[in-house]
Amino acid sequence: MAKIKICGLKRLEDIEIVNKYKPDYIGFVFAESKRNVNYDLAKQMKDNLDSSIKSVGVFVDADIDEILESYDLGIIDMAQLHGSESEEYIGKLKQKSNYQLKIINAIEMDSEKDLLEYDNSAADYLLLDSGKGSGKTFDWRLIRKDLKKEFFLAGGLNSQNISRAIHEFDPYAVDLSSSVETNGYKDELKIKKVMEAIND
Repeated sequence: MAKIKICGLKRLEDIEIVNKYKPDYIGFVFAESKRNVNYDLAKQMKDNLDSSIKSVGVFVDADIDEILESYDLGIIDMAQLHGSESEEYIGKLKQKSNYQLKIINAIEMDSEKDLLEYDNSAADYLLLDSGKGSGKTFDWRLIRKDLKKEFFLAGGLNSQNISRAIHEFDPYAVDLSSSVETNGYKDELKIKKVMEAIND
């Protein structure tokens, strides 16, 4: 069964909600975004997070040492890269963490994108998305059935379409953010509905 990631947590109340519904992953956005959090708040949230839930730090072309520090401090368990990070950058990040830090490489999907070029990527997972936090789906026909890398599916997923997405494409995980918010804040009822839709 697909794992679930709720991204863009920015309040201690959000941690209370996810601790109740137990997604597999949550995301802290450290890049420029309306969901951006600072490291002090993220550390507080992580300290209160259920130990069964892994935290993912979302970065855009960040300094490698910045990512490693947040990992070493126990703020993040994984790093999600949303910029123009090269294979060399990913390889260096893996090496400097003694290959302990799991990395998700986000791919902005369009018809020009050949996913086969990522088969031998140093990243542990791909994340297929329509763009940075756009909240819109991309053309799912662009997803190749012969991908070697496990992938997170993101972009416009909600309680109405998530079961079909999982059934048709068998992603390793699904990633939600804006669709489980109301007025820019995580909404417990929407998270509950998504968790029920996945577990049905």
